[in-house]
Amino acid sequence: MRSVPRLLRGAGAAAALVLLVPLPAHAREAPPDRDFTIEDARIDESSGLAASVRHPGVYWTHNDQDEPRIYAVDSRTGKTVATVTLAGVGTPRDMEAISIGPDGDLYVGDIGDNLDGSWDHVWIYRFPEPEVLKDQTVRATQYVVKYADGPRNAEALMVHPKTGRVYIASKNQGGGGLYAGPERLSSSGTNTFRRVGEVPWVTDGAFSPDGERLVLRGYFSAKEYGWRDGRLDGDGVPVGAPFQGQAESVTYTRDGTAFMFGSEGRGSRVVRVEREAARPGEEPSGTPGATGPSAGASGGPSAAGGSGADSGTPKGSATTGFLVLAGGVALVLGVKRLRRRGD
Repeated sequence: MRSVPRLLRGAGAAAALVLLVPLPAHAREAPPDRDFTIEDARIDESSGLAASVRHPGVYWTHNDQDEPRIYAVDSRTGKTVATVTLAGVGTPRDMEAISIGPDGDLYVGDIGDNLDGSWDHVWIYRFPEPEVLKDQTVRATQYVVKYADGPRNAEALMVHPKTGRVYIASKNQGGGGLYAGPERLSSSGTNTFRRVGEVPWVTDGAFSPDGERLVLRGYFSAKEYGWRDGRLDGDGVPVGAPFQGQAESVTYTRDGTAFMFGSEGRGSRVVRVEREAARPGEEPSGTPGATGPSAGASGGPSAAGGSGADSGTPKGSATTGFLVLAGGVALVLGVKRLRRRGD
């Protein structure tokens, strides 16, 4: 009988030792692909998001800037785990979007034009996603892009995950166009993008990992569309985009069960919103609801069309929030335009 207490004392000592052993760093971190705050002070105008293929839980982003620099941010910690500098390209003018193709290459859209048509061409940069996450310089391919119907401003670039075709959505308050690039981009000539559809006021977009859906967001709301035969299929379904100071980016998680919404500003927050059924009869691929606030802006310009009026926000506070947000967006855009003119 004396051996039982001795056994218990031994077990207790072993348990205490286990508790004293430091846990691995990843065991103390938050789960991946959840809400996170970008901690890197250098990232103060995050303008695009793309979920890494090689590195689960990592998101690629960049500033709305004139420097060829891309950042990999770990959603578990919000910390930058790699800074990639692009070589072999010219000086960017207005980098606005990032996407990953079926070949595992990253595509960066230097496609912004705050003067709405002051440049007769824009650029796309392409480079393989690094196998190792560390600060490095990589050689990128630069593509010249023109639109068949003339210059325009754009902030959304999407690479189809099955065909590899590149699409651009132009940005216009009254509604923009969806443009398809050639089947394969050419680095030796001009790539002409042709209008294949109409879209609302868009600041970013992304294809679902299976290539069957396309989400487009704007400053006040977002919609998910079906995708069929290289065209938008239907009028889209609102997806409950969160209110953000300057709503700039969106992407899918790698498993396609949720959206990740980002915004500009130092210490900006990336918010996960679970994906519900996108089309009548389609089974939901994620749990309804969101980890962050999910609301569109009632009565605001339709940035991918939805109103968000069913968000449950009291009418008065929603209206006030919309007016404040709209005023802030207008101020930021005005400052950007003045800054571009002064360059």
